[in-house]
Order: sequence, then structure tokens, then C-alpha cells
Amino acid sequence: MRPSSQTGHAVPTSHEPPVGRSALSRREPAATLVAVPTLTELVRSHTDLDEADVAWLQLLMADWQIVADLSFADLVLWLPDRDGQGFWAGGQMRPTTGPTAYIDDVLGTFVPIGRRPLLDVAYSQGRLVREGDPEWRDNVPVRVEVIPVRRGGRVIAVIARNTNLLGVRTPSRLELTYLQTAADLTQMIANGFFPSSGQRSDHADTPRVGDGAVRVDADGKVEYASPNALSAFRRLGLSGDLSDLSLAEVTRELVPPRSRPDEETLSAVLGGRAHRDTEIGTELVSLILRAIPLRPEGEHIGALVLVRDVTDLRRRDRELVTKDATIREIHHRVKNNLQTVAALLRLQARRIDSAEAKAALEEAVRRVGSIAIVHETLSQAVEEVVQFDDVADRIGGALGEVGGVGGAVRVRRDGSFGGLSSEVATPLAMALTELLQNAVEHGYPEGASASVGQILMTVRRSRGVLTVTVDDDGRGLPEGFDLATSTNLGLSIVGTLIESELGGSLRLEGRPGESGARAEISVPLG
Repeated sequence: MRPSSQTGHAVPTSHEPPVGRSALSRREPAATLVAVPTLTELVRSHTDLDEADVAWLQLLMADWQIVADLSFADLVLWLPDRDGQGFWAGGQMRPTTGPTAYIDDVLGTFVPIGRRPLLDVAYSQGRLVREGDPEWRDNVPVRVEVIPVRRGGRVIAVIARNTNLLGVRTPSRLELTYLQTAADLTQMIANGFFPSSGQRSDHADTPRVGDGAVRVDADGKVEYASPNALSAFRRLGLSGDLSDLSLAEVTRELVPPRSRPDEETLSAVLGGRAHRDTEIGTELVSLILRAIPLRPEGEHIGALVLVRDVTDLRRRDRELVTKDATIREIHHRVKNNLQTVAALLRLQARRIDSAEAKAALEEAVRRVGSIAIVHETLSQAVEEVVQFDDVADRIGGALGEVGGVGGAVRVRRDGSFGGLSSEVATPLAMALTELLQNAVEHGYPEGASASVGQILMTVRRSRGVLTVTVDDDGRGLPEGFDLATSTNLGLSIVGTLIESELGGSLRLEGRPGESGARAEISVPLG
């Protein structure tokens, strides 16, 4: 027994099990726990809670950082064992506003009935239970309160609120407001009024308690504004204090109509009657405000409005949008320049009498065109990712320009390339152009009938590797063909692109048991 620093009474060294049975096995010590179980895994393995109960708990845990910060306390969610033998720790949250009461994680541990009497009482009687004397954990006094989690009239779990009492001092008005709001929210949890099943936050950068907090009464008038919240409104142009002012009215005066939501949303959020958020601002300042209505006994008594200054975030967003637009414009101009180069080469080819020179220029036109297709796709994309199916289909469709039999050749694609980075897409497009062109030029003789030209492009993505197989039903490879000693310019280009630039491999062979040739490339996608 160790004397309490607050009361002088003898208290147990700890009501918390050193570490109970793990979530994987009640006989297995928690020290051997390899993976931290999820809430869903714990529920399925050890409780009788249904899917609706789990959804309610997940909704609660999405917002319980707010409760932890307002309480200056650690929260642990305890799930009732299906056999009635105790509770499993299904979730844990530490405060960002004060010291933690738990050095180690307790998620996944088991506490048998009788080990933590407060858990038993709160769950069986469905009421908030507070410990008279603090617990001692690692020489730290901890005050414990247990909150029943009610859904639809049933208690489905309990939350232990653990407050580290080291350094406790006379609370300021901010701390008193935090604690009162936390008490209202815990009462709402116990009565089944929190979390809210209404609209959730649409912002990934939704505000937290430390960003700024305003407590408003039932009429939407400010009872208290934290220093950070007050500073945020002063950056909007407020002079003086917010106390006793209508938060909605103040916002109407400071923010022009085009930079604030519609009147219904503004009144609902800043008046504290809608559990949702909104964004307001001026040309220089942007704020996100989130309202959490308070109704501990069912009747609306006010709200907590969280405030976050996101001016820098919005400035960075605008910079990113500008950069993205610039990059897309560059791709668009590169595409235009490449098309101009292709047009000049095509014009030059028409003026040359030599058939060999004409063919060489036509090949150059197709190579430049395949790169232009990639840049055209990138100029329309938000990210530097090419949805390559469209590129491959356009390359295959351009075979009508190849040689005398190109119009008789049809390309069919089986499988999807998916999204590819621009670093992979450009050399891959050139390589496919060369392989398809090579299949047409060397697989089908002049004057072949339309029924001959069938090329199948098979695409597979597996375990980070892209494999593309090009099968044609032409006359096949010449006798004694060896890719390593081939002097074909197109195949040399493919080998360089696939092996040197993409770190992949190229294989060319006859089709087993069938006429024609097969080219296969494999590219690691990282």
C-alpha cells in the first residue's frame, strides 16, 4: 500500500492489471502479442456486439480525441466479453493537452470481473462511476472515471477516463470551460446522445481543441473563447472580445457573403445547433469552424465550436493548384511541339523519292507520335499518372498508317494497364509502338488479306510487375533469329527502353504450336 498524495488514505498500488490476457488468447501473455488487434477483430473474437454497435463505437472513436483533450485525460474503451468474464480494451486515446496516465498501450488486454470494480458497476448499472481516491501507477496518482456507452437504450461498452494528477494546480477559466464541456459530452455518451449520427466533417484538416475553442449558449452567444480562437477572429478583423456576442452575427459582419456559407448553414453551425463544420474567410484569412451541440440530458444547452486557422494550408493548396496547372500546360505545349515535329517529318517524307528514306521518316513520325499521346494524356490529368489503356488503344489504332497492310491489321487488348507514372508511361508507349510496328511490317507480307492481321496484346499486373505479351498470327520469326544479334533498329530501341530505362526484360520467340511471333516485356513497377 502507498499513501495518496491528495488524501492521505491508503490505496492499492494499482487497480490496473500489469498487462492482462491478450486479445489473441486468454492463456497467452500480452508480452508475446505481435500485432495490435483492431476493434472489429476484438468484437468478432470476444463479444456479442453487432455491426450497428461497432459502427456506433467507430463513430464515437472518430471524435473521442476531442473528449480526451477537453478532459486532459486518457480514454480507454472497454468491450464486454461475450461470456461475461470481463472486459477487453478495444481502443485507447491519449490527450494532447496534458500528461498521459498510461506509459504503455493497453489495447487488446483483458481485465476479468472484479479486477476493476468501476468497470463492472458502470456497465451493469449504466451510470457514470467515479473513484474516490486516486490510483497509483508508476508513482503517478491517477483519477479514474468510467462512462457507460449507450446506444438505443443499451449499454454496449464503457470508457475509462484516466487523469494524471501530477502537477495539478488551480484551474484557469480555460481549463474550467474545457472540463465543463467534457462533463457535458461524457453525460451525452452515457445517455446515448453522442456521437452524432448526422453529417460528419468534410475536411481532413478539421480543427482540434488546441487550435481554438468557443463555448456558446443555447442562443448562440459566446460564453467563453480560448485565446487561440480569439486570435483567429481578430485576424478576421475583430476588435475587442467575443464574450456575450452572437458568433453568427460577428461572422456576418467580418466575412463578406461570397466567403461564407449560406445563411442556413451559417446559423446552424455558428449557432451551435448542427453537428458539422464550415469554412469562412477573407482574402487574407481562412478559418474552419466545427460545431458540436451540447445536450447532456437531451435538451440543447449550447455548443462547443472549434476554430482552426487554415490560412497557410489554403495558400499552399493554391500554390499546388497553380503548379499542377503549370505542369499540365507544359505537357500540353510539349504535345503540340511534338505534333509539329511529326508534321514537319511527314512533310519531308512526301518530298523524298527514296523509298528507304521515306520509310525511315515515317517510322520517326510514329515514334514522335507515341510520345505525344502520353503528353496529351498528362496534360488532361490532375496527377502525374497516365491511365495507360487509352494510350495503348490509340497506339494500336494507329497501325492503319503502317506499310501496305496496316489497314488490314487489328489489335485487340486483353487486360488493363491501369495507372502508370509518367516515367514509365513514356518509354513503354515507345516500346509498344515499336513492337506493334515490327509485328505488322515483318509478320504480314504486302497484299495480305484483312482476315490475316490479328494481334493480341495481353496485359497482366501481379506483385508489382507489369507483363505485356504481343502475339501476332503472321509468318513468324526468320529461321535462326537471335534477339541478341539482331540489327533491327526497332528492336534495339525496345531493348534499350525496357532494359536500361525501365529495368525490365524483353523476350521474342515463335508462338508455341501456332503461326506467328510472340514478344513479351516485363517491367517492375516498384
